[in-house]
Amino acid sequence: MFSLPASSRKYFVVLVVLGGDTPFSDEQLATISHTRVYHPDAQPVGKENATLVFLARNSDLDDVKTSVERMERRYNHQNRYPWVFLNEQPFTDEFMETVANMTEAQISFGLIPPEHWYQPEWIDEEKATQGRQKMHEQNIIYAESVPYRNMCRFNSGFFFKHELLQSYKYYWRPNVDYFCNIAYDPFTYMRENEKIYGWTISFYEWEPTIPTLWETTKEFMAQHPGYIHPDNAMRYLSDDGGKTYNLCHFWSNFEIADMDFWRSPAYQAYFDFLESRGGFYYERWGDAPVHSIAVALFAPKTAIHFFRDVGYRHEPFQHCPQGETYKQGSCTCKRWDNIDYRSNSCTPRFERLFYD
Repeated sequence: MFSLPASSRKYFVVLVVLGGDTPFSDEQLATISHTRVYHPDAQPVGKENATLVFLARNSDLDDVKTSVERMERRYNHQNRYPWVFLNEQPFTDEFMETVANMTEAQISFGLIPPEHWYQPEWIDEEKATQGRQKMHEQNIIYAESVPYRNMCRFNSGFFFKHELLQSYKYYWRPNVDYFCNIAYDPFTYMRENEKIYGWTISFYEWEPTIPTLWETTKEFMAQHPGYIHPDNAMRYLSDDGGKTYNLCHFWSNFEIADMDFWRSPAYQAYFDFLESRGGFYYERWGDAPVHSIAVALFAPKTAIHFFRDVGYRHEPFQHCPQGETYKQGSCTCKRWDNIDYRSNSCTPRFERLFYD
C-alpha cells in the first residue's frame, strides 16, 4: 500500500493496490481504487488490533448516521477504534464527510473489488433465475434480489480479504441500534479469554433460503473430517448428531470476531466448497448461517461468546440485558422486549452446550 504523507488536512487519499506490486503497469493502474481516510493521525485508545467494519451504500446514510452515533456514544468515543466503510460503488463526498464528522477516530472508505461482489460469470443464470422466482412465489424477503445475494457472499467469503482490513485481527460489525453503555473493551475480552466469535441474538433461519446448505456441509465434513474440532458445538446446530440442521444461527448484523478464523485453512476450504456449489445464487445462503455453522464446527464451543450485556436492536428483533446488567449499562430498552427465551430463539440451545 502506498499513501500520501499525512498533513494538517482533514483527510488524505490512500491508493489501495488490488493487484500486483509497484511500479504499476497499465493493467495494474486499472485496478487501483482511491480510498479516502479521515482523521489519519487519530490513535486508538483501545489497545487491541481491531476495527469497526461497516458495509453500506450511499443511500444508507440516514441509517448509518444513527448507527455511528449510537456506537460512538455508547462505546467508541472512549476507545477510538478505527472505522472501515466498504461499498461496491464509490462513496459520495456527502456520505464520507457526514460520517467522518461523527467520530474522532480514523475512518476509511474503501471500494470493494468487483470480483468480490458481483455474481460470478460461471453461475448458470437460468438456474439462478428459477431459484429466485421460486422464492418469490414463497413470499420470501429479498427473494428476487441479486444484490442481497452479492452481500451475503461478500460477507461470507471476502470482506476479511479487503486491503483495508489486512492489518487487523478483530472486527466488530456495529450496524445496529445500541441501548446500553459498554464500559469495558469487548475486543480485550475476546483476546484475554481466547474467544473467536461473539454474538447477541440467535434464532432460526428460514429453511427455503438454504434447502441444500446442510447437505453440502455434510459432504464437506465427510471429505475433511480433520477440520472438525473435537470440542465443537454441533449440538447447537443439530438435534440428531448432525443428520439434520435445526436452522439455528447467530444473527450476523452484530458480530465481534477474529478474522484469523475466517482466514484459516478450515474456513477457506469450507467457503470454497460452498462457493463451488453456487448456493449463494441458486438459493439464498446467508452469511449468518454460513458463519454460524463454520464456527460451531471448526472452533471449540468455548471460543463462542454470548455478549448478553450488549443491548441492541436490528429490526424486528432485539436483545435487552436483564437484571443488574441492565442497570449497570444505563440501558434504555424495554426489558420485556427481549428475544432470548421466546419460541423463535436459539439462545437456550447454545446455553445447554455448557449446562447439560
